[in-house]
Amino acid sequence: MTFRYGVDRLDLDTVNSIANGSVDAVLTSEAINKINTSRQRVDKMAASSEAVYGINTGFGPLCDTQITPEETHLLQKNLLITHAVGVGNPIAKSISKLMLITKVHALSQGFSGIRLAVVERMLKFVELDIIPVVPEQGSVGASGDLAPLSHLFLPLLGEGEFWVGDEIQPAAKVLADNNLKVMDLHAKEGLALINGTQFILSHAITGLTKMRYLLDLADIAGAMSIEGMQGSEQPFREELHAIRAFEGNIEVAKRMRRLFKDSQNMADHEECDRVQDPYSLRCIPQVHGASRNAYNHLKELAETEMNSVTDNPIVISEEEAISGGSFHGQPLAMVLDYASIAAAELGNISDRRCYLLLEGLHGLPRLLTTSGGLNSGMMIPQYTTAALVTENKSLCFPPSADSVPTSMGQEDHVSMGSISGRKFNQILGNLEKIFAIELMYAAQAVDFRRPNTCSDIIEQNHALIRTKVAKLEEDRLLKPDIDAMVEFVTSQAFTVSVN
Repeated sequence: MTFRYGVDRLDLDTVNSIANGSVDAVLTSEAINKINTSRQRVDKMAASSEAVYGINTGFGPLCDTQITPEETHLLQKNLLITHAVGVGNPIAKSISKLMLITKVHALSQGFSGIRLAVVERMLKFVELDIIPVVPEQGSVGASGDLAPLSHLFLPLLGEGEFWVGDEIQPAAKVLADNNLKVMDLHAKEGLALINGTQFILSHAITGLTKMRYLLDLADIAGAMSIEGMQGSEQPFREELHAIRAFEGNIEVAKRMRRLFKDSQNMADHEECDRVQDPYSLRCIPQVHGASRNAYNHLKELAETEMNSVTDNPIVISEEEAISGGSFHGQPLAMVLDYASIAAAELGNISDRRCYLLLEGLHGLPRLLTTSGGLNSGMMIPQYTTAALVTENKSLCFPPSADSVPTSMGQEDHVSMGSISGRKFNQILGNLEKIFAIELMYAAQAVDFRRPNTCSDIIEQNHALIRTKVAKLEEDRLLKPDIDAMVEFVTSQAFTVSVN
């Protein structure tokens, strides 16, 4: 498969495949023609005596100051340099790479007026795996991600830094090492490069990719905990969810039924006298399902954004460039905040299941140890999950609900979507650790149900856990066990498919 920039439609799988090199992405003659046509239109406007924002005028509050053709190149260079004011640690190299890929696709649609040579240079960075370094803080998410995108494109000018492998090196040195000359930006190009939502979008792509696996893993963890508690299968019956037909709920209930298929352990207590399980077991379809609905909403909007043009102004004809607000990050910011709550809730219900497994109910020993008293068993890791879920709750404040005016009031409402994207990924990182501990607990509980066996998928994942984490018989240092479990989760080693 070959993806055609500016022609084909990006989706979550395709953009990740381009980033990891499993799919080739190219500029075809169709995209090249669109880029060149748009550039010709900008050249005509730049030479005109009529003021056109961003092409022959200043920016932001200086939009009423016209710039001569002789000053244009310096104006575009100054734009990148003055806006590159990000602070904090660098974002992951992989996120910077996604920013480049999604920006190339936006520019290649022929509405941005950038020269073909600039787009080709961006693709050269991807090809050579020299990826610009971008600080994590400094964007307010309108006029797009100005500071992060300025840092992303400083290396075009020989400024800033690159990732070379896992090392950071000065851009001027890396360009020289690769026989690449410093570029001179022409009219509109600086604005086309730094207006846009690619920082927000690339954080959304990164979070969506992680959340997709964690949603499936949530069902695995919940099912293994139910096996350990010998809970009921009844809340997952198809006819129950057919009459409250939320897409996420139906999907989770279906998965749970498969996760209990042919389980001796579930069949062993079909005639027990327990009437209902606690909500953290019984309401898994409703809670996990609601989080799936949020994921689906974010995925839909992120894929729309992947295929959108988000700079400003938009060049629509030889005579007209529309100055609008397509760079505003609110469409992603709000749903990123929603998805953050959805991810945090997966952690909340997981922590509740951890607590249940320690209570000594339904044939399980208290603290999941038969040697209580002298031994604390698995009491304390739940303290860690409690800390992580509280940290996630504190991260759920929606930055999109806030706005601080900038640019002398010209940019008087901003999205703060960059913060939404960063916090979303922080929450997901905490969620990985919470699931690691729940799965460790659930595996311990399942061992107390032997010789009963569980479904094939649960047994497969239980066996994986036991390759690195032995059943706890007497107290030992649990930090190595937790670290091993976190590695299983972050490397996506667990089997989560139920097909």
